Amino acid sequence: MENTLQKDLIKIRRFLHEHAELGFDLPQTTAFVTDQLTQMGYAPKPCGKSGVIATLGKRTEKCILLRADMDGLPLREETGLPFACKTGNMHACGHDMHTAILLGAARLLKDKKLNGSVKFLFQPAEEILQGASDILQSGALEEPKPQAAITLHVSTGTNLPSGTVVLSTRETAAPAADYFRITVRGKSCHGSTPEKGVDALTAAAHILLGLQSLSAREMAVDDPFVLTVGKMQAGNAGNAIPDRAEMQGTIRAYNEETRERVKTRLTEIAKTQAKAFRAKVQVKFEGGCPTLKNDLELSAFVKEQAENLLGKNAVLTTDGRGGGSEDFAYISHELPSVLLVLSAGEIKKGYRYPLHHPKTAFDESVLLIGSKLYARIAEEWLISAK
Repeated sequence: MENTLQKDLIKIRRFLHEHAELGFDLPQTTAFVTDQLTQMGYAPKPCGKSGVIATLGKRTEKCILLRADMDGLPLREETGLPFACKTGNMHACGHDMHTAILLGAARLLKDKKLNGSVKFLFQPAEEILQGASDILQSGALEEPKPQAAITLHVSTGTNLPSGTVVLSTRETAAPAADYFRITVRGKSCHGSTPEKGVDALTAAAHILLGLQSLSAREMAVDDPFVLTVGKMQAGNAGNAIPDRAEMQGTIRAYNEETRERVKTRLTEIAKTQAKAFRAKVQVKFEGGCPTLKNDLELSAFVKEQAENLLGKNAVLTTDGRGGGSEDFAYISHELPSVLLVLSAGEIKKGYRYPLHHPKTAFDESVLLIGSKLYARIAEEWLISAK
């Protein structure tokens, strides 16, 4: 049975990978997930803008939520795999793996006599940090309301053997995040007469350099944050002064006060630098999420179940801080929650590229491991929960 399930999970994952979709716009993905759940005997329902949810077991006060994200990235794939996505999108963060793993857990649990209920949540729009909030606002997690929530994230391009589980020992497992967009407007003119225009690109360049001083000169060494400008665009010709420049980026911080201070200073720097070059500027924050809370009691329980299933050598803990954010954070502020990381690509085995890289690849051998881990955690939690 396990060999058959593993083969099926590979097929599921490869279909999802080849048909990567973005944000809330997931018509093929949600239809596929709904069909898979229906074939298992579930009665899946749409939730929020484009999520899918299914419930198993008795509708008692004891309920646990298992969650997977479904969306990809607007990244042109360069893996050369036979099932590579050809639409300009890519599952470079492993959400295809997450969705397949949760479908596998749903199959493993389907015929179990559970001491309560399990909710399987397939969530959109994690990459833009908006999906979990939308699901909560839809009321989909009510009736029955879970008392605990678990999510899993695969990693690759690491030194850890595939199948290794990593859990955080911190109460904050992932930083808060904010997306921002800075638009600078000037006045276009011929490159030979710059005095007749207002150079939006020069103003934007000085804003970019000004932002880099925040961590170096305005924050204490024990108050870390990361500000990244990952996209900057301006102009259409080399001999013309551009009248518009735009940059997009992210802020990540473990402290809410730091988060708000950086956002304030980003806005102030953008405005003053633009004014110095006679340009106008608009700053917008377009989505984000709070810090991800890690329930230490639930985390200890998950660790125990992972060790019982995989062996103690396959389960690690860390008190370090990673830089990646997760919009599961919204759920973690509503329910006791745990995010666990499952290694799915060891560098020495050829998995050289990290998440969000156009050549990112994942070790599919962990699909069944993830499914069994989800299923075991849910079943044992329902037995032990008071």
